[in-house]
Amino acid sequence: MGEQAPIDTRNAAKRGKSQSGTSTTGARKSAAPRAESRLAMVRRARRINRELADVYPYAHPELDFRNPFELLVATVLSAQTTDLRVNQTTPALFAAYPTPEELAAAVPEELEAIIRPTGFFRAKARSLLGLSAALRDDFGGEVPGRLEDLVKLPGVGRKTAFVVLGNAFGVPGITVDTHFGRLVRRWKWTEQEDPEKVEAEIAEIFPKSEWTMLSHRVIFHGRRICHARKPACGACPIAHLCPSYGEGETDPEKAEKLLKYEMGGQPGQRLNPPADYPGIPAPPLGGSGQASGPKGTKGMKGKV
Repeated sequence: MGEQAPIDTRNAAKRGKSQSGTSTTGARKSAAPRAESRLAMVRRARRINRELADVYPYAHPELDFRNPFELLVATVLSAQTTDLRVNQTTPALFAAYPTPEELAAAVPEELEAIIRPTGFFRAKARSLLGLSAALRDDFGGEVPGRLEDLVKLPGVGRKTAFVVLGNAFGVPGITVDTHFGRLVRRWKWTEQEDPEKVEAEIAEIFPKSEWTMLSHRVIFHGRRICHARKPACGACPIAHLCPSYGEGETDPEKAEKLLKYEMGGQPGQRLNPPADYPGIPAPPLGGSGQASGPKGTKGMKGKV
């Protein structure tokens, strides 16, 4: 797939003008009322979801995978690193260990050497060896399709379980990663910090059928426009619905320069993106545009 120009967010912004005709990319006061009722918040939240669906009709999991086992392993590896770095690492991993039985029998040091670029490789290797052994011994070498079974696997928490359930089994779930939590608090959908409490409150706002795609859309928006340190407010197509407008760059031209991935005309995170992805595939490990990965093995605790 050849290089493409940055995706134009202006059309999406035009669609998202307020009823008064105020542009979403110019300087403006927040459209959200100071004392918003719960009903108004729910309506605004659902409108944001609808408009994000227009902006990101191609939203998808940004980990390369061909089956539930590969998605499970990739999601465990994605803790505290980028999906890009995981996608650059897993081809060699799955070539060496394509099944749970083979991964469970891996020599730890050899496994660590392969997954080292993802960071925290010793802790991740222990999780991969443990979950693969559990799949082999308790589930006939197959990834289970139930939440209560997935969270029993070493290194697998609710976030990882919902990624697998939603994208490998079609079971709706809300994935509360750092992007999702940050954005839903910015949008005043919740004030909770604990991921499980965030999940519970957001689940009350949206029908279950929307949970998986909502997660993808919010995470896409957090990675591309609504960044942690400097949101691109002036290029945001849902700025008219955001009570936190102005926390980032409001000048449209300056905000445009903050856009990432396909929105900024740059490679995405997947080496093998879906056919409808409008951007540029990521380079393989060692290729141009490669991002530097984390180092070290300390600090990764618990399940993700």
